Amino acid sequence: MKFHKRLLRDEPSFRLLSKLWRISWLYVLLICTLAGVGYVTLYSAAGGAPYPFAAPQAARFAVGLVLMITVAMLPPKILVRGAWPLYIVSIILLIAVLHMGHTGKGAERWLMIGGLQVQPSEYAKVALVLALASWFYRINYRRMANPLWLLPPACMVLLPVILVLKEPNLGTATIIGGIGAALFFAAGMRLWQIILLLLPVPYLAKFAYTHLHDYQRARITTFLNPESDPLGAGYNIIQSKIALGSGGMWGQGYLHGSQGQLNFLPEKQTDFIFTMLAEEWGFAGAITVIGLLLLLILGGMVMAIRSRNRFGRLVALGISMNFFLYCLVNLSMVMGAIPVGGVPLPLVSYGGSAMLNVMLGFGLLLSTWVHRDSRFGEINEEDAQ
Repeated sequence: MKFHKRLLRDEPSFRLLSKLWRISWLYVLLICTLAGVGYVTLYSAAGGAPYPFAAPQAARFAVGLVLMITVAMLPPKILVRGAWPLYIVSIILLIAVLHMGHTGKGAERWLMIGGLQVQPSEYAKVALVLALASWFYRINYRRMANPLWLLPPACMVLLPVILVLKEPNLGTATIIGGIGAALFFAAGMRLWQIILLLLPVPYLAKFAYTHLHDYQRARITTFLNPESDPLGAGYNIIQSKIALGSGGMWGQGYLHGSQGQLNFLPEKQTDFIFTMLAEEWGFAGAITVIGLLLLLILGGMVMAIRSRNRFGRLVALGISMNFFLYCLVNLSMVMGAIPVGGVPLPLVSYGGSAMLNVMLGFGLLLSTWVHRDSRFGEINEEDAQ
C-alpha cells in the first residue's frame, strides 16, 4: 500500500492535478468577472455590436487565460532561470521599437512581429519584476545597506525607463519606475537610502519638463486649466468629466450613454472606457468595478504575504504593484486628477499587448500562490555576509 502511494506521488499527472487544485480559483473567477465587464462595455462602445472591439477582446482573453494557467504551473526555479533572458529580450525589443517601431499618435510604441502588433513596453514591466526579484532574493538585509549591491538593480530600472521615455511614453515609464521603487523598498532598502534618492527628484522633474515633447507639455497645461482650450487639448478631459457627471447614481442605461453613444467621448474603447461605463451604469456601477479592482489588488498582496520564499514574495508584490499602478493612473486620468497619459484600464480597455501582459502577470502571481510553501532560494544570514 505504501509503495502504491509512493508511485502516485511520483506520477507527473498527479503532480499536475495537485498544482491545479492549489490554484486560487476564486481569484481566477474575479479575473473572469472583470473581463466580462470589459466585454459588455466594449460591446456598448461599438454601438451594440461584438465587432470591432468585444469579440477580438474575448478571443485575446481566452488565449490569455490558457497562458495564465500554464504559467501558474511553472516552479520558481524555472522562473528564476528565465528572468534574465526575458529581461534582455525586453531591452532589445525596446531598442528595436525606437528604430523600426510603428508610430501611433505621435509615438513609436509598437513592433510588427509575425503579423502581430506588439507593444514591448508592456512586457518590459513583467520582465523587470522577474529580473529584480531574481537579484534581490539572493541578497540578505545586511547586504542591502551596501550601495554597491543596489547599483546594478538601479541600472536595471533606469534602462527601460529611459528607453520608454524616448518613445515617448511618459505614463508607462512612470509605472516602470514605480514598480522598481516598490521592489527596492520591499527588498529592505534603508530609510536613509530612500531619502537620498528622493532629494534630487524636484531637480530631475524640472529637467524632465524642459525635455518633454510639446504635446506632453500641453497635457500638463491642460490638466491645470482644461477650459483654456476646450476644443483642442482640453477636449478629452472635459468630455470625460461631463460623461462621469451625467451618469448620476444609477446611470443613463446600457447602450444609452449620451456622450459615449454620440461619439463625443474620445478613445472610449481604450483610455476612457471607465468613463463610458460610469455614464451608462452610474456611480453604483463605477464603484462596483473599483471594488473588483481592489479585490484583485488585495488578493495579490495576500499572495505575497503568504509566500514562504523571498523570490515569490517579490514577484507577487511586483505584479500587484503593476496592476495597482495601471488602475491608479487610468482612473486618476479620466477623473482629471492627473494629466492624460494614455494608460488603459486592465482587463476592461481594448488592447492586445496590455491584455496578454496582464494575464501573464496574473499567471506569475498564481505561480507564487501554487508554490507558496516552497523554501526555494532561502539564504542564511551567516552564509550571505
